[in-house]
Amino acid sequence: MRLLIAEDQETLLQILKERMMQSGYMVDAVRDGQEALDYVFSTDYDLLILDIMLPKKSGLEVLSRVRAKGMSTPVLLLTAKDQIQDKVKGLDAGADDYVVKPFAFEELLARVRSLLRRHDNTVADILKLGDLTMNRTLKEVTRQGDVIHLSKKEYMILEYMLLNKDIVISREALENVSSNYDYEGYSNVIDAYIRLLRKKIDLPYEEKLIHTVRGFGYVLRRESE
Repeated sequence: MRLLIAEDQETLLQILKERMMQSGYMVDAVRDGQEALDYVFSTDYDLLILDIMLPKKSGLEVLSRVRAKGMSTPVLLLTAKDQIQDKVKGLDAGADDYVVKPFAFEELLARVRSLLRRHDNTVADILKLGDLTMNRTLKEVTRQGDVIHLSKKEYMILEYMLLNKDIVISREALENVSSNYDYEGYSNVIDAYIRLLRKKIDLPYEEKLIHTVRGFGYVLRRESE
């Protein structure tokens, strides 16, 4: 699961990022609303955590732009204003939940889990392509009944490809799924992960599912299709 946190208080932002990553999430962190929009419109996120009082563009402005684009990504608002009108304004703008500062991290984490479960009900827990199966609840991948052991990044890349099967996916998109923008540029890292996945997913089996589309990226599809 990948989260975006937008919070202008640097100390709080770093704490939230570190704690969320310790809880098993991939996290991108930004300090203003314009940067948040740049990230949202270039990367697929499972949930957005937005402080209302952001510089450049407020959390409510970011939320409004996201909903205007037709994006249904769950949004949790952080606000220091414990007032009815602020909560109503945020919910009316399309927020899914809010947390009032100061808050306990455990409460925030519980609300994040709740929103992700609620949103995840719209996406199948079992993803399949031919004899390849991914159980997203158990984090288990099998092919022809054989359990395939994947690293976290291998799992995330395969999950994204299964969610977008039969669609050509660029290396940049796969890099966004599996990294935290810790470095610039797209090297051959994704190519290396694809090679590892092929050894585990394709090499032992007759039908190959991971295909290279030269000049564009990769696609997960059955050979007969």
